[in-house]
Amino acid sequence: MPGPPACDVTELRDLFLFEGLTDAQLAALCGGGRIATFPAGELCREGEPAEYFYVLLDGEIALSKRSGARDIDIWRASAPGSYCGAWSAFLLDEETTYENTATLTRPSRLFELDATTLGTFLTSQFPMATHLLVGHSHGRFHQRRILGPHDRLVQLVQMTAGLTHELNNPAAAAVRAASGLRTQIAGMRHRRAQLPAATLPPEAMASLVELQDRVAEVAGKPNDLTSVQKADLEEALGDWLDRHKVADAWQHAATFAEAGLDVDWMERISAAPCCNTPASLTPVIRWLACTAETELLLTEITDATTRISTLVDQAKQFTQLDRAPSDVVDVHGLLEATLAMRAHRLGPHITVVRDYDAGLPPLPCYPAELNQVWTHLIDNALDAMGDTAAGTLTLRTTRDRDTLRVEVCDTGPGMTDDVLARIFDPFFTTKPFGEGTGLGLDVAVRIVDNHRGSLWAESTPGDTRFITSLPI
Repeated sequence: MPGPPACDVTELRDLFLFEGLTDAQLAALCGGGRIATFPAGELCREGEPAEYFYVLLDGEIALSKRSGARDIDIWRASAPGSYCGAWSAFLLDEETTYENTATLTRPSRLFELDATTLGTFLTSQFPMATHLLVGHSHGRFHQRRILGPHDRLVQLVQMTAGLTHELNNPAAAAVRAASGLRTQIAGMRHRRAQLPAATLPPEAMASLVELQDRVAEVAGKPNDLTSVQKADLEEALGDWLDRHKVADAWQHAATFAEAGLDVDWMERISAAPCCNTPASLTPVIRWLACTAETELLLTEITDATTRISTLVDQAKQFTQLDRAPSDVVDVHGLLEATLAMRAHRLGPHITVVRDYDAGLPPLPCYPAELNQVWTHLIDNALDAMGDTAAGTLTLRTTRDRDTLRVEVCDTGPGMTDDVLARIFDPFFTTKPFGEGTGLGLDVAVRIVDNHRGSLWAESTPGDTRFITSLPI
């Protein structure tokens, strides 16, 4: 007895995908395909020749796309009529490959149609629509080829510009401090001969060594004096040194004030056995001022090089160059790394407010991709506030049941309803021609969607918020 038919037209007729087709058209499709039950597992692999077009009748299909060394889930469907496989069969190109990897999550019934049959059917039955699809496909490929590398280059240039700008200040400080330190050490070698060490008794010499150690200890520690307090202290020290007829009194006063040494310290120095004569006070003060200056320069070098190391660490955090593609991370660390990379755009007119929920759990995610999201959102906020008027950039994190919310808020003029409705559309931008591609927020939405989260905007004049919700 003959087996069941390879394809049943009546089963296809009820699917939304084939609405409006005639019996003859359905029969033509059935003639080039079959209905069959496929086991759970991979149906087709991205990059392989696109041989078949699949239409779901019963079961579930999951689509993923390759990104670097991993597959990212992008779509899952169980509705009859959902389709995958040879999306671009209308091109009738033998080199067309599968654009996604399709996996059946359970045994599923599918209509499997030969790609060449589908392509021939489309070009013969719907010639105008096929021409439009071919044009759109080639145009999309051309856009990706031109804009893809450009956008990546723009991001790299922005990150490099920010990093070099931030590294330049501490690097210049380290060079300046090292040069000053060399001068100080040379000066100390000459001033050592001016000390009355040769004529000092052992007790006085010991007191000088102890004073030098204590001055170095105080100067090497950070102090919390404000600029006004340092100015007042410098004036008091200058008056004291003047009264005691110390040469270069005001020069030494500035050094001691910067080191946090006050008038009580001057009294302690003058009362030490190494300063038992008026003539011995000036060389001792010079020696101790050099000691304090040397410690201050060493501290400046340490702070500058530490800042450079911190910036490099933040750059690694931002790019995730030394991390696995997926990780469980502190979202606040990602936000801070992104802020560090955009610090060159945070002028004195921008106030940054961090409203972080300290109780948030670590977030499972693709950190490098989320840093792209924060970069686009922060850049948009800064663009909205402009380069002149004072503005506030607020980063807020909260937990909402099983999701983590990140809000990037600005005090710019806001968006109208028609702009708000299109803000996530590809190639839509409110910037002048040539200043934006309109792809930043589209990329951000796609990344958040890949994390099974959501991204939306709320805006009123003076309060615009881009809100990201991610599953914990």
